[in-house]
Amino acid sequence: MINQRILRFIIGLTLTILLILHASNNLPIPFLHTLENLSYDTRLKMTVSASPGSKIDKKVVIIDIDEKSMEQIGQWPWDRHTMANIVDNLFDHYQINTLGFDIIFAEKDEDPTDQILVNMSRGPLKNNPYFINEFNKALPKLQRDKRLAESLKNRKVVLGIFFDNGDNTLHKGQLPSPLPDFPADVMKSINMNKAQGYAANLSILQDAALTAGYFDNPTMGDGVFRKVPLLQEYNGRIYESLALAVSRTALNKEKIQLGLNVINEQTDDKILEWIKIGETTIPVDESASILVPYIGKQRSFDYISAYDIATKNAPKDLLVNKIALFGTSAAGLLDLRTTPLEAAYPGVEVHANIVQGILDQTIKNKPGYIMGFEVMLLILLGVILAYLLPRMSPLWNTIITLATLCFVFAINLYAWNDLQTVLPLATPTILVLLLYILNMAFGFFVESRGKHQLTHLFGQYVPPELVDEMSRNLTKINLDGEIREMSVLFTDVRNFTTISENMEPRELTQFINSFLTPLTRVLHHNRGTIDKYMGDAIMAFWGAPLHDPNHARNALMTGIEMVRETRKLQEIFKTKGWPEIQIGVGINTGPMNVGNKGSEFRVDYTVLGDAVNLGSRLEALTKVYGVDIITSESTIHAVPEFEYRELDLVRVKGKDRPVKIYEPLGLIETIDKKTRKTIKAFHHALGLYRQQKWDDAEKALFMLKQQEPERLIYQIYLDRIAYFRNNPPGQNWDGVFTHTSK
Repeated sequence: MINQRILRFIIGLTLTILLILHASNNLPIPFLHTLENLSYDTRLKMTVSASPGSKIDKKVVIIDIDEKSMEQIGQWPWDRHTMANIVDNLFDHYQINTLGFDIIFAEKDEDPTDQILVNMSRGPLKNNPYFINEFNKALPKLQRDKRLAESLKNRKVVLGIFFDNGDNTLHKGQLPSPLPDFPADVMKSINMNKAQGYAANLSILQDAALTAGYFDNPTMGDGVFRKVPLLQEYNGRIYESLALAVSRTALNKEKIQLGLNVINEQTDDKILEWIKIGETTIPVDESASILVPYIGKQRSFDYISAYDIATKNAPKDLLVNKIALFGTSAAGLLDLRTTPLEAAYPGVEVHANIVQGILDQTIKNKPGYIMGFEVMLLILLGVILAYLLPRMSPLWNTIITLATLCFVFAINLYAWNDLQTVLPLATPTILVLLLYILNMAFGFFVESRGKHQLTHLFGQYVPPELVDEMSRNLTKINLDGEIREMSVLFTDVRNFTTISENMEPRELTQFINSFLTPLTRVLHHNRGTIDKYMGDAIMAFWGAPLHDPNHARNALMTGIEMVRETRKLQEIFKTKGWPEIQIGVGINTGPMNVGNKGSEFRVDYTVLGDAVNLGSRLEALTKVYGVDIITSESTIHAVPEFEYRELDLVRVKGKDRPVKIYEPLGLIETIDKKTRKTIKAFHHALGLYRQQKWDDAEKALFMLKQQEPERLIYQIYLDRIAYFRNNPPGQNWDGVFTHTSK
């Protein structure tokens, strides 16, 4: 026993050292980096859910190049007169504080006809006074870029630029003035991204604007916008991001300060920890990057259509003294980003979150000393748990592990919420769990025994892979009777009695096995539990012994695949001289009593209840309506992604309450337009029938029958209409048809 404890202690310390090497960046483990990112995303989502953006005094609005704007103004890019009008309206009418552009004006706005007029004014018509007079009047309209430049002058406008970090570099447009040079020791302490090229604005526009900032925001690792740099280096000079430039402009601050922390006094090594504009401090890492302070999912900020700004139709109170970011949320303009909150998040709103976070001082901090804290925490947890857990019972192992995890989570949440600091969560959590698993390894034998028992109990009902899944969820298996929302399927071969009378017993057995085997394979593929075989019939259900949130969908897919599989068998049966077979399938969803039922001599795991009985009745009705599958209204509500043909409103034998029955046709996206049109026409005819508009209903049904003469349902309703003409059902008729046989 002592040797076993020592071995566990040594293995525990080995695991601890391995994670310490990862935390100190001496042995990075990509999987743990991924987990840390996921833990950060989870904390961010929890924070957003607990404090939605609607509670925040938002200082930023987004002027959106939306679908409406492109429909009214035209496809992007728009001419400079339109853009100048929008800028003028924003500052003069709406009185905004600052305007930032999440776009680039890299190309001149020229029209070939403009150049023709210019050439004519310098050439053959330069001496024509009437033409020159009219040309001079129109000249301001021809100078499109100048018109926009004039609207930018003497206003708090920040243009957008793009830095290229790839191999195919470009150098286009005029860059803004870089930030003033920082001291050499400061530059040495910053490990910022170095751009290889750029795309910037026309000189006439950049000269007119106050400044510009890059909006490309290169991400790290997995491409998710958790962290973005506020500074980038190009050609030895430093440039600021669009969000930082907009924030600095809005605060009327020209100077940027960098704050460093000494990490090694002997070598005087320093690391960048913050950027300061005025009294506003922004926590950053050594690459001058910040954690994006998302306040909510997309559209947490007010989006105002650019068209409404151009026409002055937007509410003025939404914009007065606000910071406006001009960008797009339209998917067609490809400015969508992957963020911890959503996979398709407008890039302009990423900038809005950063600006809001800078102004509100809500950016979370992850300083360099956090690495030391993580190493110390791992040492503390590893040594204590590696020593304690081998000496404890399984119960106390679990209690100590849970208590330790609660301690780690509590510290983490306190730092997150109260100190605005991000502490590592994945590595200490993984260490605690690994040590717990190490000391609970004997549970493997218990699990193996439980799996053997499950295989013995359920091997005849469910596929082996489902037994494996059940063995991992032993506590969720309930053999006693309980009520669950489930789906049941009945299938039966039509005219089987006639078929069986013409076969020898041995041949009949081969015949039955030949179609039950592939149908059972379909059931297993769709996670079904076989209740029983009844000669040529099968009864199966979904939702037990394991819960299945998609039980109705899996049942429907099984029914459709069963019909398809049966049709494939026809050719095989034909070569053997066997008769063709057709099956009917009934599917219902509802509350069912599931569990072991039987006697002290034999027990079956089965389902009971009205919902089960209805499923059996629906299978019987497939022959009446000439369809392969019939399902109930409760099933179609559970699976709205399927296309259905409503068949009837019926009262089946044994039930007083009428039930709507449907024929499932398949997933909506697999149904062609012609079929959808036919279904719609039939549903319309069905409505006329229930309103007792016999002539209109008969006409509609007759036309459908001409199109699909083989479909029995049309003739069924035509026969009913003929009967009701002579035997009117009365004003209070509810449209229900009562079936008196099973």
